[in-house]
Amino acid sequence: MQVRDVRTIPLEFPLPQPVFDANYSMATKPALLVEVETDDGLVGLGEAAHFGGPLGSTRTVIEGELRDHLVGEDPREIERLWERMHQRAYKHARGGLLIAAMSGIDIALWDLRGKMSGMPLWRLLGGYRRRVPAYATGGFYAEGKGIRELCAEMEAYCRHGFRAVKMKVGRNSEIEGSPLRAMAHRGTCEVSLAEDAARVRAARETIGPTVRLMIDANGAWDVPTAVKMGRALEPLDLYWYEEPVCPDDVAGSAEVAAKVGIPLAGYETCSYGTVSFRDYIVSRAVHFVQPDVAWSGGLTSGLKIAHLAQAWHLPLAPHIHGSAVAVAAAAHLLGAVANASMAEMVFPAHPLMADLARDPLLVDTTGHLELSDRPGLGVELDPRVVAKYRVNR
Repeated sequence: MQVRDVRTIPLEFPLPQPVFDANYSMATKPALLVEVETDDGLVGLGEAAHFGGPLGSTRTVIEGELRDHLVGEDPREIERLWERMHQRAYKHARGGLLIAAMSGIDIALWDLRGKMSGMPLWRLLGGYRRRVPAYATGGFYAEGKGIRELCAEMEAYCRHGFRAVKMKVGRNSEIEGSPLRAMAHRGTCEVSLAEDAARVRAARETIGPTVRLMIDANGAWDVPTAVKMGRALEPLDLYWYEEPVCPDDVAGSAEVAAKVGIPLAGYETCSYGTVSFRDYIVSRAVHFVQPDVAWSGGLTSGLKIAHLAQAWHLPLAPHIHGSAVAVAAAAHLLGAVANASMAEMVFPAHPLMADLARDPLLVDTTGHLELSDRPGLGVELDPRVVAKYRVNR
């Protein structure tokens, strides 16, 4: 058996209204799917991250560089192919875009492995549990969205059955070194630190004391601000405090973790897979370990990061952002390992999550995802939805 082709499917869904986190504006939901086809016609499906740049950048690395390393190779030799892609690019791209591109291919190879064996990936990778708890990720900033609208959003999550919710903080360009200062949309939907604290307090009052509440600063604060805000929010019993400082500042994150009585979570933006997460874990800079399988090296790296976290008695709570394919890949990883925490889920699901797959993974009214016994990722694309949202860039 050999790899015959590696190709991509770029998709994009326009949002009805742009939303903002601490640093970025999001007007669409894009996704870059990856297909690996064997010489006997079997196709594995994956998804590669593109965050912070155009789909075309990751697509070019996959089709213009990595494809040549895989065609003619045995797709069952996943570990060797991961090293082949990585080592061939070692001198010009040790992390970042290359690892994101590799991630989509790696997920597709694992999907192939599952299809060949007739096993779902959650069983093939470890087989710990079928039902995975999920939390609603939201609380973005938007034009015309104040505290009242934020609280209504949080109430909707709880009504559906979520027992944990997450919201954004950190859109404050007055902070020294704020990444927002370099963004074209600086000034849009910005708030003060006091207003951010009021947003979090209102969310806690709305959902009550028994629903878990998390905040995500997307790396926007410096250490003094992160410590000050963390200490101010300690009485609200936050379940985790996500990416309070720049993802490159391992020592800074460790300092915040030591000074604030809220568990720190991070860092999805670590660009070098297991190496980056090793540094965060060993430095005690995080408690909840948050790789993105479409960004940090695929399921091969994701499983290693999960086991590394387990060795340090830390829970795995992957960042999940993308289409039904990325959701399935992360959910299968969570179903495979003993130290899994919760799956991050956008709710209501946008069309690239809810409609792209014929039988997508969606959160039930108890706040869980139910993994199936379909082989591999268990994802079958709907060609009509692919055609509707396919783009050429």
